[in-house]
Amino acid sequence: MEAKPSEKMTNPKPRDFLNHLETYLAKRDGVDKLLKISRYTTKIILASSLIPETNPLTHRLKSFESSVGVSRKAFRLGKFVQDINALRASRWRDSNRGLALLLILAYGGEGLYYLVEQFVWLSKSGLIDAKWLQKMSAWAELVGYVGSVSLKVRDLREIKEEEACVASTIEISVTRGIGCVGEEEKMRKLKEKKTMKVLSVLQDLADGLMAVADVRDGKVGVLSAPSVIASAGLFSAIISTHKDWVSC
Repeated sequence: MEAKPSEKMTNPKPRDFLNHLETYLAKRDGVDKLLKISRYTTKIILASSLIPETNPLTHRLKSFESSVGVSRKAFRLGKFVQDINALRASRWRDSNRGLALLLILAYGGEGLYYLVEQFVWLSKSGLIDAKWLQKMSAWAELVGYVGSVSLKVRDLREIKEEEACVASTIEISVTRGIGCVGEEEKMRKLKEKKTMKVLSVLQDLADGLMAVADVRDGKVGVLSAPSVIASAGLFSAIISTHKDWVSC
């Protein structure tokens, strides 16, 4: 009779898909990432020249892509506050200089980006005239990604070191014929954490590539080609959608 509750705890019932979807769409980031997928999918179609320039559908797709871009900026209203809180929670003042600098670059750069993006949205909406802010926004975003990637690479090193310690413990336990269920579970969680961290680094690199293109302001280059930028945007959107879905 007492075995049933423990079975429920070890084998929880899978969450209903529609309930999970409702939770996902209730999050600001959830809707934002779906818009991001729509926007960069449209950009890929336009960059691929599958539809002739003279086709009326091309104009509609360009209009749709532009509208979605402006809509996404509206979802970032007040988002800079989360970076302020993240920087405060990181206790950067108590960290060594190198780590403190990375924390300021990551959270400070991203926070400034989201703050400036609010005014960029007002500019694109036609309320104010401040096109020069787009360059400032691009630089802040790029600085944020440099800090973010550096921090995540640092985290990956720590995860690998922890993995090595757990693997060593498991090896010793197996040699001595001792059970190591707890260590195996810990190793599984570490591998999942490492996978998500690697995906997060790849996402930041893709977004960073787009930030570089914005900083270059349309200058010709292989990495600035519309198809490359659109593909990077879609790749980033798919990864972040997966991460947000898992975290719900």
